[in-house]
Amino acid sequence: MREPDDAASGQVQSPDDQAAAPDRDEAGRERADYGAYSLVLVASRLPVDRTESSAGEASWRPSPGGLVTALEPVMRSSGGVWIGWSGDAGPAPGPFKAGGLHLVGIGLSPEEIRDYYEGFCNATLWPLYHDVIAPPRFHRRWWDSYVAVNRYFAEEADRQAGPGATVWVHDYQLQLVPQMLRERRGDVRIGYFTHIPFPGYEIFAQLPWRRRIVEGLLGADLLGFQRRSDAANFLRACRRAAGLMTRGATVRVLASGPGEGGYSLRVPASRAERGDRAGLPAGMREIRAAAFPISVDSAELGEIVQRAEVRARAKEIRQVLGQPDLVLLGVDRLDYTKGILHRLRAYGELLSEGRLGSRVVLVQVASPTRERVEAYRALRDEVELTVSRINGLYGELGYPPIHYLHQSYPREEMAALYLAADVMLVTPLRDGMNLVAKEYVACRDDEAGALVLSEFAGAADELGGAFLVNPHDIEGLKDAIVRAATITPQEARRRMRAMRRRVRDHDVAHWAASFRDMLARDTSARDPLAGDPLAGDPLAGDPLAGDPLAGDPLAGDPLAGDPLADEVLAGDSPARGSLAGDPQNPWPGGGSGLSRGHLGSRSPSSQNGGERHGLHGQAPQQVPDGPRQGQAGRGPGDRRSLPRGRGPGRADRRRDPPGR
Repeated sequence: MREPDDAASGQVQSPDDQAAAPDRDEAGRERADYGAYSLVLVASRLPVDRTESSAGEASWRPSPGGLVTALEPVMRSSGGVWIGWSGDAGPAPGPFKAGGLHLVGIGLSPEEIRDYYEGFCNATLWPLYHDVIAPPRFHRRWWDSYVAVNRYFAEEADRQAGPGATVWVHDYQLQLVPQMLRERRGDVRIGYFTHIPFPGYEIFAQLPWRRRIVEGLLGADLLGFQRRSDAANFLRACRRAAGLMTRGATVRVLASGPGEGGYSLRVPASRAERGDRAGLPAGMREIRAAAFPISVDSAELGEIVQRAEVRARAKEIRQVLGQPDLVLLGVDRLDYTKGILHRLRAYGELLSEGRLGSRVVLVQVASPTRERVEAYRALRDEVELTVSRINGLYGELGYPPIHYLHQSYPREEMAALYLAADVMLVTPLRDGMNLVAKEYVACRDDEAGALVLSEFAGAADELGGAFLVNPHDIEGLKDAIVRAATITPQEARRRMRAMRRRVRDHDVAHWAASFRDMLARDTSARDPLAGDPLAGDPLAGDPLAGDPLAGDPLAGDPLAGDPLADEVLAGDSPARGSLAGDPQNPWPGGGSGLSRGHLGSRSPSSQNGGERHGLHGQAPQQVPDGPRQGQAGRGPGDRRSLPRGRGPGRADRRRDPPGR
């Protein structure tokens, strides 16, 4: 639903954004047409929910969520504006203030909610980007609605952004907004962050509009992802779907002149057009893709768990549960990506085998979500049937082995649950980050408890003290739960202390600041490979980094020299794709060791205590303590010791196809 042209007439201007400016910009556009805000945040939802009193009066209340927690302090200090959908059908609420924030609402019609939100966002992109756990559906009508709604957001961002403003776009619902805004405004800095995974190209290629999505994202100056493997997947999509060149962590495209809007995705043909590492030639834009793992407000959570009423509630929870010997906890949205059924199956088998003792309880919180989508209704039926079956088989009077809670809870109640749980189960089949794992760690100020964490969650890259599992491996999942439930207090303390240090030092404020600092930098006069907030290039050692034409799908074998080719053709091992060569990798030197360890075990004697459970009866893989002699400072794809023009393993791959 298009907003009226005067929708912005009532906006509240921030005094510090009213600097004097020339009457016209380089394109001749009157600056009086620009907005007043130096920071514009564009997200699919507003940080508030509309409520109605019994008298029918509408009001706004803060909505829970990590994004709101992360960005609310930034928006307050900058006097910026937040653009988003109010969450219900109807006309746009327009500009208003709530909770001290400047907000602008976008209105959607019932048809747009059906086609854009429930259709393309939740039935096409969501399953596609989560490794096709459920089959995505492709409808042209949905795509048309996605384009139209993205344009609403881009137009509103244009209206609100002041000269030279920073615009920060969030998540998969708005992937076309960066390009649409770039076509209108050549003066703004645009950042984009996706909170969900970005799929490997073999999956992404299923999308009929894949090139349009890539082009839409390349309107940004900086693209942020949860994991390094996600950034690498996007860069590969640039090469394969759009025929572009990538250099390290950057993509260069030929841009039109200032104020003309738009840009060309033509591949630079000459060395002069391509430029060098010291700067960009005129008319070219450089887009950087990097990992910025999101986090939680550890200080706020630490303050909550210190409250006497929260600690008393934690003790009360265990009493209500019957003072069991062991409390397991799962906290998820009721989503098919969260692995709830896999978790329940493993728990039911452990009860049958008696490996957890006689007094064990699983508390499963499954908050409602997307209940109008058929796949989610079917999942709820299956989960509730499984819970009933397990309780019927193994329960006693006054003792159900599973307490299933299909509702949402305030942060204080969740903090009490975290304190009451002995083992936290976080077993998604695919997840961008999973902040529940970090919330649990942040709340355990007693340094007790244990975390069982899926290796397919982004948090697995950071929380090395967790018991990492493949949730598809039910036997491995069972072993990990038993191991976590039986570790000594000393080992639990060592593991939790390491994870708490990571969450404390890399909290949500660090995430927001690192992204904004990177976005504010001028990429035209610096080394495009310098300054990654994660202290390294996410594609370090990429054989494409030296020769921007190597591996170009328009100039030869599209997989030749692709650093991800081996991973994709071998099943895209998340251990190799996410951790190998990563300075955050808590198992240094783990390029080859981690790819093997993905199938075996991680030794509990590793530096941070991380442990993998996988194939049984196999000796644990010993991970080297550091790079082998003579390899310091070189990634697995370093070309310095190779003949010019040849990437490592290219000839071998071509001569030996069966090895692929």
